Amino acid sequence: MTGKGSVNHNDRKFTAQNVDKERTKNNVVYCNENIRTVYHKLFDDAVKRYNAKQTRSDRIIKNYYKKISQESKQEKPFTEIIIQIGDKDNMGAETENGQLAKKILDDYMKGFQERNPNLYVFSAHLHMDEATPHLHIDFVPFTTDSKRGLDTRVSMKGALKQQGFSGTGRSDTELNQWRDSEKEVLSKIMLTHGIEWEQKGTHEKHKSVSEFKRDKLIEEVENLQEQKKDLLQTMSAYKQAEEYAHLTVQKIKNNDDFDIPEPPSLMTAKTYKTKFIEPFIKRIMKIIENLARRCYRAEKLAEQAEAKIRPLEQKNKELENRLWYKNMALSKAEVKVRDFDRIRNHFGKETINQWLKEITRLGKNRSKSSKEIER
Repeated sequence: MTGKGSVNHNDRKFTAQNVDKERTKNNVVYCNENIRTVYHKLFDDAVKRYNAKQTRSDRIIKNYYKKISQESKQEKPFTEIIIQIGDKDNMGAETENGQLAKKILDDYMKGFQERNPNLYVFSAHLHMDEATPHLHIDFVPFTTDSKRGLDTRVSMKGALKQQGFSGTGRSDTELNQWRDSEKEVLSKIMLTHGIEWEQKGTHEKHKSVSEFKRDKLIEEVENLQEQKKDLLQTMSAYKQAEEYAHLTVQKIKNNDDFDIPEPPSLMTAKTYKTKFIEPFIKRIMKIIENLARRCYRAEKLAEQAEAKIRPLEQKNKELENRLWYKNMALSKAEVKVRDFDRIRNHFGKETINQWLKEITRLGKNRSKSSKEIER
């Protein structure tokens, strides 16, 4: 989860009632910088550049941390996420599983800053002195690509955009995409330790991260197909305009009102022109003008629709290909899970967990040996 956070609680400057002081020594402190120092490090140069351009004294920024803390309605001075695996019943801090949870959270934390260069981590603590092991990560999200105000400023949305996340709507925001990405990372780390993530708290209770991704692809394909349908309807307006023009021409041919009568024998050329020719030309010009307007609008709509349909068709094709591979991967994974369940039922859960731990240990030893050979 994400939230404001409490740095004093995280570094144990005060101790909550649910904390076991005897186990506080087992906590892990990854970093613990003063947030004001971090603000000076990240934003002082940008503040100087901004202030140098100001002509009014009331726009000068004297203390950026204070400004964000007290004046900003959009941004928080920092963001905290809390990562926990399981609960006190299956991952209790004092149990063997609790130690496994600690290893998983440690692996996750060690790669966090590298994965998230625009989320400056100034405080990170792994707590082992409460009921369940959990990780507190406090960071300042910043963007260096701001087009207004400071060129480098606090912005969660901007930070995640710079990291490659691009929202498409209210439910598909940069933040939600980033959360899904971090969940995927955590689920992979868990799998290396022999634990499979079971999604909870949604109506699709047992979906894996991969299945959520697949369903998002399906939703995106359906949205593209709807867009294509709308554009095809727009193009049909062009065809309707053509049909209208054709019918109008036929109407003119078959309508006696558009025939020019022969001039009476005693009528002068001037009178004939005024009475018959000029009204006829006006009627024809009005029809031509109306047709021209319809055709122009229809042609523009058709051009726009064709320009949009081409990339949509290409993207739709790519998404369908990705969806096919995703379904194939899920099918293979389901087969593997069934095979694994059969093996686990035959040999027992404890035996399988022992094997997985041994495989992980051998893999780490092999990695160390390779590094020693390279030296």
